[in-house]
Amino acid sequence: MPATHAHAHPHATASMIARLNSPDYDRWAAQVHRTGGCRQPIHLRGKVDHYDRATGQLLHRYTTRNEPDGVLRLPCKTRRASRCPACAETYRADTYHLIRAGLAGGKGVPETVTTHPTLFVTLTAPSFGAVHARREQSGKVLPCHARRDADTCPHGRVMSCTTKHGTDDPRLGEPLCPDCYDYTGSVLFNALAPLLWKRFADSLRRHLAKLGGLALKDLRHHLTVSFAKVAEYQRRGVVHFHAVIRLDGPGGPTAPPPAWATADALTQAVQHAAHVVSAPAPAYDEDPARLFKWGAQLDIRPITLTGDLTDQAVAGYIAKYATKAAECVGTLDRRINPLDNLDAYNLRDHAKRLITECLRLGAIEDLADLRLTQWAHMLGFRGHFSTRSRHYGPTLGDLRAAREAHARNHDITTGRLPLFDEDTVLVISEWQYAGKGHSTGDLLLVAALTGTPAPERRL
Repeated sequence: MPATHAHAHPHATASMIARLNSPDYDRWAAQVHRTGGCRQPIHLRGKVDHYDRATGQLLHRYTTRNEPDGVLRLPCKTRRASRCPACAETYRADTYHLIRAGLAGGKGVPETVTTHPTLFVTLTAPSFGAVHARREQSGKVLPCHARRDADTCPHGRVMSCTTKHGTDDPRLGEPLCPDCYDYTGSVLFNALAPLLWKRFADSLRRHLAKLGGLALKDLRHHLTVSFAKVAEYQRRGVVHFHAVIRLDGPGGPTAPPPAWATADALTQAVQHAAHVVSAPAPAYDEDPARLFKWGAQLDIRPITLTGDLTDQAVAGYIAKYATKAAECVGTLDRRINPLDNLDAYNLRDHAKRLITECLRLGAIEDLADLRLTQWAHMLGFRGHFSTRSRHYGPTLGDLRAAREAHARNHDITTGRLPLFDEDTVLVISEWQYAGKGHSTGDLLLVAALTGTPAPERRL
């Protein structure tokens, strides 16, 4: 058994031994493998009956009464690696295949999509104050903020740092002066980032229509802008977006875009949209209305089948961030109650200040629509982490449906389900939620069965 299990709590050890010696252990282990080693599986109690429509005869019945603990365990399907690495890995793999299909074809997308102009675009956040950063040039690590004549801020701190930070330095992302840092702006930018992306996409289409000499309402008859994007948190606590943007003909990837819709035209449209769009934050008593724009750093690179930025590299990059949230900032992965004592959590001071600012602003009536209190654990960001346009390619639902069909066919082949004609058989299901998760002892067994590290005990 792995060394991490050696000092398990006595109660967990007793629970683990009891499970190993139970007569239905093999069936329990089969359920564990079926959930992919999910750490927090959903427990369902119920049955499924198959009746002959013509005669009313019961052809087959599945019931959880014969299952271990009287429940069926299903994967939680979370995307968060911090909560369930097994389900997050499934989500990551699905996202990888979804993104790559839209770049190289497959899963219903024609291979001719490789000829369509496609860019990898990174939209960043503006500065809210100087932070510790790891800087490199030509493979050499540079000092963080080396300034010979560095200014002293109003709070008495010299705005300079000569440290060559390592990749795991806990100071990365921390402000040089927390009292000077614009925590209000950081939180509001995160809250308005989804609106800023929407306005960017709208402006992108308007500029492409202008380049093609078309009215915006006529653009869809000539050109489709397809995209897939993912949000990533920077260590300082603000989000930026990585997006695959592709030009298709009307209706999606089955048709090529018009001749004028080139990679250069798309680049010009992206540059224009990124610099002109803005999103206003509501004014309130303490602060005048603010206008937020994208940061000055804009990265635009073509995606190719060979070279440094291939379809595989881009798909892997986006899929990696699709399972993450704000963990790198040092925040929590669950909602925060406004009455919680933040001192009781192991939070970085910077993350704690961001959360505190969310809770403060969330109590202001003029900012209620931003729902900052509900999204304080996400430092104000309330958008979807991974999104795609309708015509980009397959959906996560398509991939899950294919996986479920494969599992069903396996059950039929092994005799766990009957082979029947859906037109002649009536299926009646009755299910009840019966809880979630594993006992501590079961978690240790799950880790041993699946070869994954056991989760750390939380106080």
